[in-house]
Amino acid sequence: MSKSKSKANSNTIALNKKARHEYFLEDKFEAGLSLQGWEVKSIRAGKVNIADTYVIIRNGEAFLLGAQIQPLISASSHVVCDAERTRKLLLKQRELDKLIGASEREGYSIVATAMYWKRHLVKLEIHLAKGKKAHDKRDTVKERDWQRQKSRILKHNVR
Repeated sequence: MSKSKSKANSNTIALNKKARHEYFLEDKFEAGLSLQGWEVKSIRAGKVNIADTYVIIRNGEAFLLGAQIQPLISASSHVVCDAERTRKLLLKQRELDKLIGASEREGYSIVATAMYWKRHLVKLEIHLAKGKKAHDKRDTVKERDWQRQKSRILKHNVR
């Protein structure tokens, strides 16, 4: 059982922890990424950051903005490496339609929360998200602290 857990953890490339703090995450989608060869090598080396990423819809297609994939030093000299280039997301038309409708009509943002391996492919987990207000963030912190205290109390009483 522990073997499967360690394997699941090793599939994660990068997380966007700030998104859970800044947004109410609702619908989840899995998108493929259109990458160049040097980007895949850099991702394998762990040189990726998706902390300030978001998704935009342009001409009926989804694009990832703000993802930083640092090129390796050993990258080929004839390839121009742009660490923050706009990358196309690969989604089904039905998923694209839902994202377009929610972001344009209902005021949702589209935020990337995780990048991971699925077999040999790089996948991106994106969510439809609504921005939190300051009081919502305080409530989230208060709830998290309460859950932590509750688990300590229960752990202490069991002993």
